[in-house]
Amino acid sequence: MDTTIQADEKVIVTGLNTGQEDYDYSMTELKELAQANQMDVVDRIDQVLDRPNAATYFGSGKIDEIKNIAAAEEATTVITNDELSPSQLSNLNDEVGVRVIDRTALILEIFAKRAQTKEAKIQVQIAKLEYQLPRLHTAANQRLDQQTGGGAGFANRGAGETKIEMDRRVIQKHISHLRHELKEINKSEATKRALRDKSAIPTAALVGYTNAGKSTLMNKMIERYGISREKEVFEKDMLFSTLDTSVRQLTLPDQKRFILSDTVGFVSKLPTHLIEAFKSTLTEAAKADLLIQIIDYSDPHRDEMIKTTEKTLHQIGIDNIPMIYVFNKADKTNFEYPTMEGDDHLVISAKDDKSLDLFIKTIKDHLFDDYVDAKLLIPFTDGHVVSYLNEHANITDTDYQNDGTLLQVEISPRDLQRFSQYVVE
Repeated sequence: MDTTIQADEKVIVTGLNTGQEDYDYSMTELKELAQANQMDVVDRIDQVLDRPNAATYFGSGKIDEIKNIAAAEEATTVITNDELSPSQLSNLNDEVGVRVIDRTALILEIFAKRAQTKEAKIQVQIAKLEYQLPRLHTAANQRLDQQTGGGAGFANRGAGETKIEMDRRVIQKHISHLRHELKEINKSEATKRALRDKSAIPTAALVGYTNAGKSTLMNKMIERYGISREKEVFEKDMLFSTLDTSVRQLTLPDQKRFILSDTVGFVSKLPTHLIEAFKSTLTEAAKADLLIQIIDYSDPHRDEMIKTTEKTLHQIGIDNIPMIYVFNKADKTNFEYPTMEGDDHLVISAKDDKSLDLFIKTIKDHLFDDYVDAKLLIPFTDGHVVSYLNEHANITDTDYQNDGTLLQVEISPRDLQRFSQYVVE
């Protein structure tokens, strides 16, 4: 079934309000999703009902309204806020007279356009195929109607059913092949993660709603503490500007090192297929020592965004990892910044140097809280140990004595145990 969406086309966003608290918020988000896909939203149509119409989603009167407005506005596509059943999708397409797609198809299309790495592209492909599987009979029936002028007989119906089964087997085989490919990629990524785990470098993962400023903060950290500006990640002010997890090692001025990852952003009503598909992408978050939830402080729906992020994390099995909450984009509000509330709530702007200072201090307080102060007396014959500590520990004082170099260091428990023979009281 072809759900390809053309850029700059005129579209109408539609929704069914059944009493959900976040209805207006989700409709605003639907419009932003369409705009992120370079679509021109010409109208919004809502209906209040206790429950969706089982056959057509909307009531008959509302369908007539949508049809008339679509004609008047020359809209070519209608987007629904909820995922439609195959029969609802087919019936609405027939009734409205223009193409109808649902929120899930729109998000899948955006993801397909944004995916850059082979892993992300495969994940999106799997999700799109799984979305299409239950909708095959709709596409097949439409083809049959076109071939027979709407009067398909028994033989044609049988041929259609055979074609559906053939299509289903082809898609299922393709999904199986893609899953195998993804498994091989995941093995390679797991090897890389194992090497990082072996190095005992602590890890932090940026999580949160799409367009909250994760990539901007990531780039600010790379600019300050990364190896090269060439390692910066893509950022743009739009939903789902990037889907690929980026992992960078950062070294602070006091030689503390940690891994920072920038993960795919979340959105409300994220399709189930995508949540499942992106579990591997979010493995960096699942293995992190610290989660850093980035929230757009200027967005009036920030509380709903926090709930969506935490619900999604729970859905993919990421629980019981310490988390700090970073309310970003405070420069767009009247709130004072940078400020700290308790140990885990920050109000900052990624564009502000003092905010970045507070941001990194908070990360350090959580990732390196087990570091200890110690005195080490290193014999001159073990100069390699001094070289190692210069790169991996924070040396606060150096004193050259007759029997070696006396160092006052802030050091990790692992390195302290490794060099315990040099410790002096």
